[in-house]
Amino acid sequence: MKKILSFLLLFNVLLLTAQETSKEFQDTLNKEYGTREDSPLTDEDFKVFKSLDFFPINDKFIVEAKFTRTPKEKVFKMKTSTTRLPEYVKYGELTFTIDGKPFKLNLYQNIDLTKKEGYEDYLFLPFSDLTCGKESYIGGRYIDMRIPKEETVTIDFNKAYNPYCAYNHKYSCPIVPLENDLNIEILAGVKKFHD
Repeated sequence: MKKILSFLLLFNVLLLTAQETSKEFQDTLNKEYGTREDSPLTDEDFKVFKSLDFFPINDKFIVEAKFTRTPKEKVFKMKTSTTRLPEYVKYGELTFTIDGKPFKLNLYQNIDLTKKEGYEDYLFLPFSDLTCGKESYIGGRYIDMRIPKEETVTIDFNKAYNPYCAYNHKYSCPIVPLENDLNIEILAGVKKFHD
């Protein structure tokens, strides 16, 4: 229960202001990780924690994406870093370009989370890219979003963060689905925590 509450608290903070700049987001994340009650860090890491390591903020990785709703998708159990299998449904697709190359990511909705007050419109955007296992966490990264009100949405990869299990094995984290693996280096967002 404590793990779930910690996740919800982090989620609240991450989605506090949709218009939050990349820098504000990163400052907020650092503040949360530096607060004992909210931090996913192990006791050992927390004692020496000063800041997360981020790629330099890069406007190239703030992209406009076309949102396409995908109704009638079947609920499925998403694999995690443990035996837990939370239920998700594919909610839609985001298509965009970087350096003139087309990309697509699926947006997912957590079934249980939609039943919690304040989280009904939460969407989950997990992705992996060519930096995974090198500069960034091998298991991929996440971006939190709300249900789009328009056909065009902004994806700010500078706001990409690591799953909690990148810091502490006691957490159970969704594994990025293979269809959300990008064939490009996303040099933005949080880097890996340990070398």
